[in-house]
Amino acid sequence: MRKITSLLLICTILASCGGKEQSLEAVISSKDLKVIRAKKEELDKEQQAIVAQIKQLNEEISRLDTNKKVPLVSAIEVSNRLFVHSLDLQGNVQTKKNVLVYPEMPGQLVSIYVKEGQRVKKGQALAKIDDGGLNQQVAQAETQASLAKTTYDRQKRLWDQKIGSEIQYLQTKTNYESMMRTVNQLKDQLGKSIIKAPFSGIVDDVIKEQGTVVAPGPGSEVFRVVNLKDMYIETDVPESYITSIVKGKEVAVDFPILGKNVTSTVRQAGNFINPANRTFKVEVGVPNEDRSIKPNLTAKLRINDYTNLEAILIPQGVISENANGEQYVYVVDSLKDKFGVAKQVIITTGKTQGDVIEVLAGLKAGDQVISEGARTVKNKQEVKVLEIVQQEKLKTDD
Repeated sequence: MRKITSLLLICTILASCGGKEQSLEAVISSKDLKVIRAKKEELDKEQQAIVAQIKQLNEEISRLDTNKKVPLVSAIEVSNRLFVHSLDLQGNVQTKKNVLVYPEMPGQLVSIYVKEGQRVKKGQALAKIDDGGLNQQVAQAETQASLAKTTYDRQKRLWDQKIGSEIQYLQTKTNYESMMRTVNQLKDQLGKSIIKAPFSGIVDDVIKEQGTVVAPGPGSEVFRVVNLKDMYIETDVPESYITSIVKGKEVAVDFPILGKNVTSTVRQAGNFINPANRTFKVEVGVPNEDRSIKPNLTAKLRINDYTNLEAILIPQGVISENANGEQYVYVVDSLKDKFGVAKQVIITTGKTQGDVIEVLAGLKAGDQVISEGARTVKNKQEVKVLEIVQQEKLKTDD
């Protein structure tokens, strides 16, 4: 009976409305579940129809509206380029001709023949040490050697004429030779009283003063002599570069303090790996004709260790990384009338130089990599490309 009453009530309401749509308030106030459900079904159908119409309108607006709100990006069109990678290092200037000169015999420093800053030649006398009477011993030994020679010469002439005994001849010969060895030994000893330049260079420091008592050994150095012509830079190179940094490699050398740049080569690459820091020594020769480069001066080195004639290069700042640790970039796909789709591409990278990085896999020449706006777009999202920069404008070094 209740169901029949509800049906009659619905019919009455519809009839009273003359087929007009019943208001939401009237349906709710009826407190009739079937009437409310019927109204909901009616509204659901209307909603679905409206959503479909809105979708059609949005599609048409997207097609016609040139001012639609899509991400604005810039892109770089990559191409095959020459990529020269260099290893940047720091080293100190050295010279193998930078020595402290020590006396070879004890005694008082009686004369100093040079001044600081003076150029000297190899073997030039720098100072004299009191010989303690050794000079007189040499003169006496030379006199004795002269007499021994005269005796030997006479005895030899006699022996050549078969006059005299052989033993007399041999005794005079032995005596003469013994005296000559004594003279030579004394002269060698006397020669040590003169301190000489070990090589041509400049007297950088006169350490001891005239009158000082000196002796061979530590603490008795008299001069420092330096040759600034044969200079080199020594640096430590990581062991991972042992096959690429070899003798003959070209090196760009910068002396920041001097504001000077020179080009040189690796003159020696070490064969020993230091276990403490896993590096090996490298020497780079330095031309120093004007002698402006000094020992222990700091230098910056740039050594080419890798070259790719057809590299794909992109700025490091456009690369992102996903949860799996993979690197990716966005490229513009289906570009038409400045509008395209952002496509995510997984890449494999190689060496870096300056602000660019080499891409080993994932990109090819002609791909348009999103640069400006790369952090704001999503995969398969529509984008508007404001500018496409040609690869030649990229910076490949510092």
